[in-house]
Amino acid sequence: MLILGAPGAGKGTQSGRVRQCFDITAVSSGDVLRRNIAAQTGAGRLAQEAVARGELVSDEVVVELIRAELEQLAGGNWLLDGFPRTIAQAQALDAMLAGTGQPLNTVVNLEVPESIILQRIVERYVHVPSGRVYNLTYNAPKVAGVDDITGEPLEHRPDDNPEAFRRRLEQYHAQTKPLLEYYCAQGVLASFAGPTSEAIFPQLYALLDQRFE
Repeated sequence: MLILGAPGAGKGTQSGRVRQCFDITAVSSGDVLRRNIAAQTGAGRLAQEAVARGELVSDEVVVELIRAELEQLAGGNWLLDGFPRTIAQAQALDAMLAGTGQPLNTVVNLEVPESIILQRIVERYVHVPSGRVYNLTYNAPKVAGVDDITGEPLEHRPDDNPEAFRRRLEQYHAQTKPLLEYYCAQGVLASFAGPTSEAIFPQLYALLDQRFE
């Protein structure tokens, strides 16, 4: 399973709810990458060398890391986060999955009005060590500027501003429109629209409830 959506569309929120309700394991390409670099695996060293050169980690390396991660799940359900982002990556992923017996059979696209996403972005604060995300309107911390669990300070990301958001959104649409068309042609794409995560999740739950019967 894969969840797509613009920056700030609520992918992390929906992913968390899906994991709470269904027997599914989240596989974050970023987390897998960092873990393999720390462990100095073969692919991890290649990734580290690319980062040290200021380059993007190659699709081949990321796909290999994901393949190794999925092998450990022994056929269990998985939700991939952060990859693929382009047609080339999607094709590389499909080629790898064809030999694993774990095909990508559900791709969810979150459609949230851009004005609402912008409000979320501007009001978003993050507890960096844990990744917990707060929003001043929808999910405010109990104490302003402080993480509910640890009491540590929250941070406002430097690029969480209207100008940076619009640049990221333009880049997202340019990359993702072909990706949506690619998965639509495969018959695995489902799009859900709504102004909030609360409005979208019942639609997503209904789809997955059928798949997990």
